Amino acid sequence: MPELDAVDRRLIDELQGGFPICAAPYAEVAGRLGIDEADLLARLERLLAQRVLTRFGPMYQIERMGGAFTLAALAVPEARYEEVAAQVNALPQVAHNYRREHALNMWFVLATETPAGIGEAIARIERATGLTVRNFPKEREYFVEMKLAVRT
Repeated sequence: MPELDAVDRRLIDELQGGFPICAAPYAEVAGRLGIDEADLLARLERLLAQRVLTRFGPMYQIERMGGAFTLAALAVPEARYEEVAAQVNALPQVAHNYRREHALNMWFVLATETPAGIGEAIARIERATGLTVRNFPKEREYFVEMKLAVRT
């Protein structure tokens, strides 16, 4: 794990909610941290490149914009796991992929521009891998605000 200085830690804490909606949001956050906007942007790029942060961006309800998402899973033979992971992750519709110790050992989220896109992405994965995709669409939505403080 890369070393995080005090500003990196404050930056991560600061950006876990409440990102400003204004003409210059990065400059506003930088000001709260006592750094300039260029430094803030460079730090974000570095944290993403080092995989300290895996994603930086808004969370939104894709259905309200006409899109769809679903949780899906595969039972992948261990000998083919890396091959299938590469095939699944190559699709732009795959938001993220998780390995699990279970008969269904590969879980991933599909996000598409339209509800029909989910079925199309599933069919594409099944054709590419020869495996059956299990689709677990959302039945109910819950809001769980989880923030992980990194300040020491």
